[in-house]
Amino acid sequence: MAEVTVSELAKVVGVSADRLLKQMQEAGLKQTSESDVVADEEKQTLLAYLKSLHGESTREPKKITLKRKTVSTLKVGAGKKAVAVEVRKKRTYVKRSDEEIAAQAEAEEKAREVEPETSVLDDAEAKRVAALEARRKAQEEAEEQARLKEEEEQRKAAEEAQLKAAELEKAEAAAKTKKHVQHVEQAAPAPAEEEKKPVKKKPRLAPKVDKNKNPVALADDLDEVKGIVKTPRLKTDRKAAVNKPIKLKGDNKHKFKRPTEKIVHDVELPDEIQVGELAQKMAVKAGVVIKELMKMGTMVTINQSIDRDTATLIVEELGHNPVAVSANAVEDELAAVLADMSDSAAEEPRAPVVTVMGHVDHGKTSLLDYIRESRVASGEAGGITQHIGAYHVNTPKGMVTFLDTPGHAAFTAMRARGAQSTDVVILVVAADDGVMPQTEEAIQHARAAGVPLVVAINKMDKEGADPDRVTNELSAKEVIPEDWGGDTQFIHVSAHTGQGIDELLEAVLLQSELMELTAPVDGPAKGVIVEARLDKGRGVVATALIQGGTLSKGDYVLAGESAGKVRAMVDENGKPIQSAGPSIPVEILGLDVAPDAGEEFVVVADERKARDVAEHRQQKAREERQARQQAAKLESMFATFEGSEKKVLPVVLKTDVRGSLEAIISSLADFANDEVAVEVVSSGVGGITESDMNLALTSGAVVMGFNVRADASARRLAEAENIDLRYYSIIYQLLDEVKQALSGMLAPEEKEEIVGIAEVRDVFRSPKLGAIAGCMVLEGTVYRNKPIRVLRDNVVIYEGELESLRRFKDDVQDVRNGMECGIGVKDYNDVKVGDQIEVFDIVQVARSL
Repeated sequence: MAEVTVSELAKVVGVSADRLLKQMQEAGLKQTSESDVVADEEKQTLLAYLKSLHGESTREPKKITLKRKTVSTLKVGAGKKAVAVEVRKKRTYVKRSDEEIAAQAEAEEKAREVEPETSVLDDAEAKRVAALEARRKAQEEAEEQARLKEEEEQRKAAEEAQLKAAELEKAEAAAKTKKHVQHVEQAAPAPAEEEKKPVKKKPRLAPKVDKNKNPVALADDLDEVKGIVKTPRLKTDRKAAVNKPIKLKGDNKHKFKRPTEKIVHDVELPDEIQVGELAQKMAVKAGVVIKELMKMGTMVTINQSIDRDTATLIVEELGHNPVAVSANAVEDELAAVLADMSDSAAEEPRAPVVTVMGHVDHGKTSLLDYIRESRVASGEAGGITQHIGAYHVNTPKGMVTFLDTPGHAAFTAMRARGAQSTDVVILVVAADDGVMPQTEEAIQHARAAGVPLVVAINKMDKEGADPDRVTNELSAKEVIPEDWGGDTQFIHVSAHTGQGIDELLEAVLLQSELMELTAPVDGPAKGVIVEARLDKGRGVVATALIQGGTLSKGDYVLAGESAGKVRAMVDENGKPIQSAGPSIPVEILGLDVAPDAGEEFVVVADERKARDVAEHRQQKAREERQARQQAAKLESMFATFEGSEKKVLPVVLKTDVRGSLEAIISSLADFANDEVAVEVVSSGVGGITESDMNLALTSGAVVMGFNVRADASARRLAEAENIDLRYYSIIYQLLDEVKQALSGMLAPEEKEEIVGIAEVRDVFRSPKLGAIAGCMVLEGTVYRNKPIRVLRDNVVIYEGELESLRRFKDDVQDVRNGMECGIGVKDYNDVKVGDQIEVFDIVQVARSL
């Protein structure tokens, strides 16, 4: 601290200068005026004098004792009773005198000093150092003993608290038991009455409960109260039983028994298994499996799948037994059950299933309408059939089931399914049109399915009908009529007048009799899904053709990835029916999702098994889709690396039935080439919803609806976000617009077009421009701003551009045929007489698919 004057010190202390001078003089200091300087030592002297006046000792305390008290809460016992624990601590610090401190410092200093020659301490100094060291050790031992004593006291306090809590808990349990027994005593009848009346055995009643919903034991059945209290049976001497002391049963503690050895599991491993599922089968955490896979150099997540070989290594590494199982175990089990059912069923004759096939607009549906006496064709969009229709007709010669297939080129898969689900194929060929591409395709489908053909030459009522031409064209396709020695029946018919309809039905039934068609009638039904759609009011509606057994309302049906209980069943006319046998087409309601057209369906007695099979098929389809998406991403990535990225038209597609959806997706995939393709972002059956619009907005896709419409919320979103929404009812209109859009995405083709040829007649030299060719324009027009080629003996020797084009002394933009001009070729001076200068233009030509 710096020295200050008396006046400054008086201001700091807060007294007058005169009083401070008087106190300083009394303390024996030499200051006499306010300007005198006061040193730090003099301030300490003045402070000691003032303390002595107030009775305070100037000496510092030799010993300080610190006391500390802490209160904590300790939870003990099964009920977690809270007990307050108070811990008191006391510690004393003793200050050594200045002489002891000085002596210790001097001894340490002398201990560090070593004589240059002998390096030996004096005996007296050594004794003093040893004494000081012994005193220090004694003091540390005293402190350690004090600490241990405090910890012992704290431990004893905690133990006493636990004992008190345990005693309190036992007392509460005893009080509760006593109260319970008293309640039973009050509820029991008097002993005197019990002795007078004969004892009757009463039926055991349900246990009573008190107001706290605790069970109240009856007097004769009081064996145990809440699992811990046991009393003797109460007979006549109830007071003695109540006064008998109650024994507590055990300490009510949970005793955990550690397993003596590791549990080894038999882990079933299919071809592929998810990491999480594998961990669950081994009863370990997924992190353990992932860790083992990382040790093997495989980085996976809990939802990814690994192959069977990798899973086998993991299972063996963790000490379990791997068991290889087939991925289609549930399918094989279901097939075995169905095979047993089919073997036990008896075969009975059934009606034939006939598929009507042929080229578009050849009168297939019109012919079937005449047979059914309906008007289906008049209601079809564009006059063409775009779905598979299934009908059964009762004719004078027996019942026949007809399948009507579409004839458009896009519905190839539908026709293939129709041929595979039928017994006889009626090939309809227009007499005025002859054999067309879809006619040839129908013949191929029938041959691939091994189904006999019956040819119906339709439109015989028209003036241009030429049946002989049709017969010759079909013979070229190896369809030989019976009149020519073949095995195919040819019938001349007219869907307009009804000509030949009876002969056609007779030919079909004759062919079916030769085939001796039979099917089991009793037992669970099986068949094929002809078509499926999503109805807003009724849910999934599937058209099913029964091929064996009997389908009844309430049966549980499994069809591909779909399963459900048949809630209702109607025929093709919309009339509800309760059951249907072989060769009968019906519409069923109750499936959870719309199955794919062509899927086989079976009736399963075990609902749980059907659900397992459906989930297995869904999982398998999901994995296949992920694999295709991954392959598409890799293909796109490689295309990007090569610099030829493909242009994609994203589409969100919704249709009315599964067959149309499949046909449109297949046709859109055929449009793809190395430059453009259609990407179906999302597809499904049913109306267009708001979620479809949100997906289209995210992916920038075009929303297409085939025979479906968007709901109100979807339309509002489309208008607000300007989403391209298109409706179609005829398939070829949809395909034509997509094809036109893809054609616009193709890069235009560049084509060279020669616009003028000039011949060099003379060469002039210019100091500024170099060689100037004097030319005569032989063909077309020479333009100044177009590229040129210099040809010598019809060989290109230079390609570049014009630097100047003059006629006489004037610069011109073009020179026409038959005129002379001067041409200066840029950066080229080796022009000779006889060379030709060819002027060309690059024209971009639009491409189309």
